[in-house]
Amino acid sequence: MSLQIIKDAITNKKMLCPKCNGPIQKFEKYAETVDAVWDGFGDSRVESRGSRVTLICGNDNCPWNERTEYWSQYLQD
Repeated sequence: MSLQIIKDAITNKKMLCPKCNGPIQKFEKYAETVDAVWDGFGDSRVESRGSRVTLICGNDNCPWNERTEYWSQYLQD
C-alpha cells in the first residue's frame, strides 16, 4: 500500500523537495520493513509496519536525495 501512495504522490506532484521546494521527480530502492516473522504449525506470515525508499529530487540542478523510512513527511495536501 505504501508503494502506491508514493507512486501517486510523485505522479500528482504532491511530494516536495525540502531543499528547492519543487516536486520530487522519482524514487528507487523501495522496500517494506519487516516487523515480525511468524512461522508455526499451520501459521506462517510476515508482519510489515513500514517502508523505506530513496527519494530523488531531480529538478534542474538540485542534488537532493534521501534514503528514509519517514517519506510521509514530504507529502503535501
